[in-house]
Amino acid sequence: MHAAPRVESASPSKPKLPPCDVSAGIAAAPLGRLVRSTDFQRLLQTRSFSRSAHFVAHHVPGLPSLPARGRTRRRHLSTASASEVHPAVDTSPAAELDSAPAANDPLAPTRIWLGAVVPKRHAKRAVTRTLLKRQIRSVFAAGSAELPSGLWVVRLRAGFDRTLFVSAASIALRDVARDELQQLLQRCCRAGVGPC
Repeated sequence: MHAAPRVESASPSKPKLPPCDVSAGIAAAPLGRLVRSTDFQRLLQTRSFSRSAHFVAHHVPGLPSLPARGRTRRRHLSTASASEVHPAVDTSPAAELDSAPAANDPLAPTRIWLGAVVPKRHAKRAVTRTLLKRQIRSVFAAGSAELPSGLWVVRLRAGFDRTLFVSAASIALRDVARDELQQLLQRCCRAGVGPC
C-alpha cells in the first residue's frame, strides 16, 4: 500500500517580522522587569517624566518593592527533637555557587527596572498590545545605559489610528511605534541626570 503524497496547504503563511536592530557599540545596562502591582501603582501616581503623542514615561528613583513575607514554617516536620546536625558533604566550588545570589534575584546588579502598560481601551487586539510591549522593552533595553537608574513604566496613553494601521501587527505599526519610543527615550535621557 502506497501513502498519498503530502499536499501543501493553499493558505499563505503569515510573514515573520524581521528582527529589530539594536544600536551597536553601546553597552546596555541590565534591565529588570517590574512585576508587582505595588510598583506599578507607585509609578503611575507620579507625574509623567516625559511624553510623546502615544506614550508617556514615569520614573521613580529607587528599588522595586520586595514581596511580603508569609508565616514562617517549621524547619523540621517530625515531632522528634533534632539530636545532631550533620556537616555538609560536598565542599566543591560548585557547592559554593549555590550560596551565591540567584541570577533572577530582583535586586541583583540591575540598576533599571521597566514595566509596560498597554490598556485594552487603546489597543483592542492582543496582537497589537504584544507588539507594543515588545517595542517598549526593546527600545528601552537598547538605551538603558543612558537612562537614570530606578523604576520606569512606559504607558500607552492614546491608541494608534486603526484606519492607518489596518493590520493588528503590521511592520508599519511596529516602525512608527519604535521611532516614537526612541524619541521618547531621548527625551527621558535629556530630562534625567544620565550621561546624555
